[in-house]
Amino acid sequence: MKFKVVIHEAEEGGFWAEVPAIPGCATQGETMEELLANVKEAIEGCLSVEIDKANISGKDKVLELAGGFS
Repeated sequence: MKFKVVIHEAEEGGFWAEVPAIPGCATQGETMEELLANVKEAIEGCLSVEIDKANISGKDKVLELAGGFS
């Protein structure tokens, strides 16, 4: 999967980044290398969060989709 990441320079030094496709997914780092490592970790963390089960009726279908998205 690919995600666009918006990187900002922090006023106090270093950088912070947000992932617009994942609301609330943001992180920071003192260097660009640290920031990139933290962004990967933040994305993994945000995507692994357990979401409340949806109300599914007998007429609904559930699909699991894996990778390959652009």
